Amino acid sequence: MATAANNKAAQKTTQDFVPIQEIRDGVIVLKNGGLRSIILASSLNFALKSQDEQNSILLQFQNFLNSLDFSVQIFVQSKKLDIRPYIALLEDRYKEQLTELMKIQVREYIEFIRTFVESTNIMSKSFFVVIPYDPAIIVSGKNPISSMLPGKKKGGRSSEMPDEQFNESRSQLEQRAAVVEQGLVRCGIRAAELGTEEVVELYYKLFNPGETEKPIQIS
Repeated sequence: MATAANNKAAQKTTQDFVPIQEIRDGVIVLKNGGLRSIILASSLNFALKSQDEQNSILLQFQNFLNSLDFSVQIFVQSKKLDIRPYIALLEDRYKEQLTELMKIQVREYIEFIRTFVESTNIMSKSFFVVIPYDPAIIVSGKNPISSMLPGKKKGGRSSEMPDEQFNESRSQLEQRAAVVEQGLVRCGIRAAELGTEEVVELYYKLFNPGETEKPIQIS
């Protein structure tokens, strides 16, 4: 019995341990029927602000948090700056130079950037706000809760959330996202809700931290 259980556990894939059922229209649909939206927030150089500006920002942020009637998760992604794409760009510029003097200058600049980054631990940070919405589950009769969960079939296998239920839940989630975006803007922070491609890219980076990927930018 123990051997059979171990073989069954060994057959599980990474997707079995990830609680995400699908990503649709920029919305993360969890296996338990919950929805999540992710907002990318810009940074704010708080230390360069005057004392009055700092107090104003703190007050605005406090008012923003107090105005929320739902929980949010603030996620900070910190990783070492990958300079390789920039070095590759400079190498292309080096090949385009026509004079020997410019080639020497570009080459010296490339070596300076490479040496500086290797000797200094430069980190890049991205700031995200995760907004949840978990639709209420109504259980009637003797049906177990697991059979009433959205996105569940008999036997425990997951399926896609029906369009009608998804659109209704997404509407509630979008209202929450709008409240968060407005609150961040009042604090002087730019905010943009991630689309499907950006969400997929974000999760790919989280599960593949060694890969070189193009960073997400706020347009």
